[in-house]
Amino acid sequence: MCYEVASSILEVMSTATSPRTQSPAPARPRARLDWRLRFGALSLIWGFSFLLIKVGTEGYAPFQVTLGRLVFGTAVLAAAMAVKRERLPRGGRLWGHMAVAAFFLNALPFSLFAYSELTIPSTLAGICNATSPLWGMALSLVALSEDRPTRVRVAGLGLGFLGVLTVLGAWQGFHGLDATGTAMALLASLSYPVGWIYVRRTLAGTGNSHLSMTGAQLLLATLQLAVVTPLFAGFPTHVSLLPMLAIAALGALGTGLAVLIQYGLVAEVGPTTAQMVTYFIPVIATAAGVAILGESLRWTTPAGAVVVLAGAALTQVRRKSA
Repeated sequence: MCYEVASSILEVMSTATSPRTQSPAPARPRARLDWRLRFGALSLIWGFSFLLIKVGTEGYAPFQVTLGRLVFGTAVLAAAMAVKRERLPRGGRLWGHMAVAAFFLNALPFSLFAYSELTIPSTLAGICNATSPLWGMALSLVALSEDRPTRVRVAGLGLGFLGVLTVLGAWQGFHGLDATGTAMALLASLSYPVGWIYVRRTLAGTGNSHLSMTGAQLLLATLQLAVVTPLFAGFPTHVSLLPMLAIAALGALGTGLAVLIQYGLVAEVGPTTAQMVTYFIPVIATAAGVAILGESLRWTTPAGAVVVLAGAALTQVRRKSA
């Protein structure tokens, strides 16, 4: 679930594969669904992902849920690569960097979210996920020398974390929240910008397509979970149909199809507009959790979520070029 940083990663990697630096695209591109409809579909798919995780963990161990979603997601990207006749990238060094990226952008956060939803509602997990831009800005100020802070972005960082404290009800002593599950969800959201910064430093300008790079990344994450899962979770002793369907949808739609939709949006309307999907995800995740799973909702949750999203939006404001 590279939700918040997916657009950023695509933007970074496009430095080598952007149509602006290669031969001109055909004058008459094939007709495609209006980008607004695809934007809405992407918001729904990623927003419902937290509900699907919750349903999946009702029948399978968290590592099994994560491995299943990666298998289904990788299968979708493999099919897309076969249709477009694209090959996996080559080079041992490149694959080494992608293995690290796969860990921070897929294997680790997917597993942490799955474990977190054993003890916290999907609504809270979806809101914790929205803190990724906040973590991203905080880390980029340290790790990326070219990413200079502005007063607006620093204010957004402070506002965003104030929103997190509101969601958690800090003044009430975090009453009613599982500290371990909440910490796992926040660590999962932190893992995404860590992976993004690593990608930006090591994989930008490789010359490979987004599809082949992401396909290889998901393949590596799948292999990582294939090693870990039998050791810590074993194999399922029975088949639970509804949780299995949830995992299949989570992988095929939320981890496979969503990436393909995101590619098209970034290419058509640019990463800035495409990244706006970030702000719809917690809203949909909250609505789905309350309406379908019957999760309770305190007033601090939506109020804090609004503050988190406002802060996250401010952290994305860039200094205008002269």
